Amino acid sequence: MNSRDFISVIRRVRSPVSVDHDFGKGTSKTTLGLVADTFARRFLSSIKKERQVFVPRFIEIVIHSGEQVLISRLYRTDFKRSIADVFRIQVISNSDVRSPIITLGSTSFFHVRVNNLYVVAVTKTNANAALVFEYCYRLISIAKSYFGKVDEEAVKNNFVLIYELIDEINDFGYPQNSETDTLKSYITTESIMSSAYAAEESSKITTQATGATSWRRGEVKYKKNEAFVDVVETVNLSMSAKGTILRADVDGHIQMRAYLSGTPECKFGLNDKLVIDKNERGASDAVELDDCRFHQCVRLNEFDATRTISFIPPDGEFELMRYRCTSNVKLPLRIIPTVNEIGTTQVSYTVSVKGSFGAKLSATNVVLKIPTPLNTTTVDCKVASGKAKYVPAENIVVWKIPRIQGGQECTFTATADLTSTTVRQVWARPPIDVDFQVLMFTASGLIVRFLKVFEKNNYHSIKWVRYLTKASGSYQIRVSLGCLIGF
Repeated sequence: MNSRDFISVIRRVRSPVSVDHDFGKGTSKTTLGLVADTFARRFLSSIKKERQVFVPRFIEIVIHSGEQVLISRLYRTDFKRSIADVFRIQVISNSDVRSPIITLGSTSFFHVRVNNLYVVAVTKTNANAALVFEYCYRLISIAKSYFGKVDEEAVKNNFVLIYELIDEINDFGYPQNSETDTLKSYITTESIMSSAYAAEESSKITTQATGATSWRRGEVKYKKNEAFVDVVETVNLSMSAKGTILRADVDGHIQMRAYLSGTPECKFGLNDKLVIDKNERGASDAVELDDCRFHQCVRLNEFDATRTISFIPPDGEFELMRYRCTSNVKLPLRIIPTVNEIGTTQVSYTVSVKGSFGAKLSATNVVLKIPTPLNTTTVDCKVASGKAKYVPAENIVVWKIPRIQGGQECTFTATADLTSTTVRQVWARPPIDVDFQVLMFTASGLIVRFLKVFEKNNYHSIKWVRYLTKASGSYQIRVSLGCLIGF
């Protein structure tokens, strides 16, 4: 590959400094490529604060468009620039590769795809895969906060800014500060500040980056103080044709937007009957969470004791909590399919959908994708609610229902005409896929009991809490054929 095919910046290789540190259970030794002990102390303190015993080392970060390398950042001398060609040939050009991780010899490629770009981390060490992907997604999130949509054009227009961001959040292959609010304090695309003002701001940045609340500035001011909390859950369902639940779980996260002045203390409580430890046995109506992950601003000791989340929020939007639930899942929609073959030339369908939530709630943007045999010619659809259309290119009938009220039942009936074939084709009977959104409903049963904001100026703040349960390609009901008629 010609060097003109991509833009790269070669960073000066620095002598590693060997530092010993203790994590509480023995002492481990990490070689850090830092030029001063102050950087080493900051790095070690951040490890202890985040409770991460093992930190991945990235040899190279690459942003690839599929045709050319747009960004390439080497941190060590282990690799040559041609390693990007290996990824293009072995991963991008190979349609059989579906895993986000591929290991060739002693080299591991971790890649995340966003729009038409590949964000690739390359390493030769036994790195923690979860942390590598967290870094890649964090890099994408930071890029979106700076220049919006992340695509090939945006990367080409902001490559200088991207290199500056990569060098700041990753030092000699080790992840550093990746808080967007802190990065925007000293990495800006605006005009250059005066030297006097820059010196003052530099002092504030140092305090913020090394202080107890590195994720928030102290001089934040708003005319209207508001806090928005969104509890968003994605339901995953796999149900047999007989109505047996094969798999039902919920992936949820609490997204918060804080537009609050000063340095406020926020508290909000979750369900009284909330069980997180799998060894504990909760009541039949208890909300059981398999695992939780919190933003670093949350004080975990208070949550363990009272199920109250106490924190000083970052300014703006951030993910406060992520969780998963596999017990006592409330399914918002009940789907009952009946499919019968009529001889060898027709298949009849009867599919009913019913809302399993309160009458005051409603499911919106409901879309059912009902599979048809491969030799289907036409489908005669009849629906009382919404619209149904046969899509021959995908061998499915798409039934769209704008709104379903709680307790309401909608029915779809159809007859599919099949072409006659000398050899009977085997129909794989794919499942019915259902997409929907339900506001003010949680499949896990998780609710926010209260939300309070405390600040030394005692200003009035407005709090909003919203719930959203949705499914997109993960809510599936299998189909079985009824008795054959006409033979």
